[in-house]
Amino acid sequence: MSELDFLVPLPAILPLFGAGLALAMWRSQRAQFLISVVVLAIVLAASVAMLVTVGDVPMVVDIGGWAAPVGINVVADRLAVLMLTVSSAVFLCVLLYSMAQGLADGGEDTPVAIYHPTYLVLAAGVSMAFLAGDLFNLFVAFEVLLAASYVLITLGGTGERIRSGTIYIAVALVSSLIFLTAIALIYAATGTVNLAQLALRLPEIDPGMAHVLQLMLLLAFGIKAAVFPLHAWLPDSYPTAPAPVTAVFAGLLTKVGVYAIIRTQTLLFPGGAADTLLLWLALATMLVGILGAVAQDDIKRLLSFTLVSHIGYMIFGIALSTAAGLTGAIFYVAHHITVQTTLFLVVGLIERRGGTTSLDRLGGLAKLAPGLAILFFIPAMNLSGIPPMSGFLGKVGLLRAGVADGSSLAWALVVGGVVTSLLTLYAIVKAWNKAFWQIPPAPLEGSSLPRGMVGPTAALVVFSLALTVFAGPLYTYTERAADTLRDRSIYVYAVLPDGERGEGESADVAAEEGGA
Repeated sequence: MSELDFLVPLPAILPLFGAGLALAMWRSQRAQFLISVVVLAIVLAASVAMLVTVGDVPMVVDIGGWAAPVGINVVADRLAVLMLTVSSAVFLCVLLYSMAQGLADGGEDTPVAIYHPTYLVLAAGVSMAFLAGDLFNLFVAFEVLLAASYVLITLGGTGERIRSGTIYIAVALVSSLIFLTAIALIYAATGTVNLAQLALRLPEIDPGMAHVLQLMLLLAFGIKAAVFPLHAWLPDSYPTAPAPVTAVFAGLLTKVGVYAIIRTQTLLFPGGAADTLLLWLALATMLVGILGAVAQDDIKRLLSFTLVSHIGYMIFGIALSTAAGLTGAIFYVAHHITVQTTLFLVVGLIERRGGTTSLDRLGGLAKLAPGLAILFFIPAMNLSGIPPMSGFLGKVGLLRAGVADGSSLAWALVVGGVVTSLLTLYAIVKAWNKAFWQIPPAPLEGSSLPRGMVGPTAALVVFSLALTVFAGPLYTYTERAADTLRDRSIYVYAVLPDGERGEGESADVAAEEGGA
């Protein structure tokens, strides 16, 4: 046990403690804001500390001193810590943005009594999902996310937000029901829900049953990640929420689903039985999503569809089941969380300055707000994959992995990835021209931009540029993360005590141990 292992549960525990404290301080908006900022800053600091210290062997903490698989454990490997760091930075910046917006709007979209506690609960749920060492606590994390996100997506209580929230909650409940059913079947088949122990026991059950369990988990996580054809809920749900809520949802919540797919595919089902299906779904997700984006005349819906299409890149890397593919997928997840969040925050600024998000009603913002034009242009080009930005580097890594695979389906994904990137550039350039250069059909009815909203947005733009500047070290980090994910014995031996490792150990994991 390392000296910093005590940091592992903090990203999940501190926000819950902060949520209770913020709720107790419901009469003071300033006190709630201070509590939220301090909590998220500590979480970010703890995540960065783990990022620079975690090695090949994951950091593991047994809650209450009960060792796995009897007790609950939280596990922080390179993948989890990278996701924690990026998500913590995003949560903090979006919080600062939302408070500035709330002050400028008189608090109409951010009711004091519930916003901060709910936001911290959402942050806790995301962290719990990244750290969960068993399927049931991963399910609990998803339910925490669901409860908090429903409150946030319906803030303001407008009819449109209630309608979109109803769609969101219905789809999420279906996903949760599928996930819970899969957990029950997995426990019935193996006698455990601990991820490390499942890595040992799942290869011993009937292959047909294992394949069914894998497909059920992919179905549950595919809904949460908005993978085609399970994506239709997203463009109708996200755009109606307040700008900061939409930003954190678009940047993070779908990536939690992608994270769950990475974790279960590499640790529980490494044989590649569903890889062909995932490759087809990745191709369809890319193309359907970007074709939907091209057809939009509202910038929020356009970005919602690009979000769907770029989930396809991540699924592409996972489905290749190679070190290069997994490396590219992890890098692209970190990139996309940052860039997508930034773009939705910028769109909130566009809506405030122009009074609308309709591309047919916007125009002339390059002259009215040149700083806003820069804030949009940088992450937009990054999303489109313009060299030498991180979006380009991530896509090149994934395309090279597809070429190295050499199969006809992988080549189809390579072509589809290139086409998707070009169409993304077309959709973004169309939005850029209409919002910033065309003559508006009527005078814009927006208001000035508060510095408190511009500052956090600019910070995320700088953070997205940092991903490009430090792309070399980051890509090396994701390569090492992919290598440790592919060697399942590292995770198993870190989590399980010696006696449990010996019981029911599969030949597959034993061979990995010998290779290590």
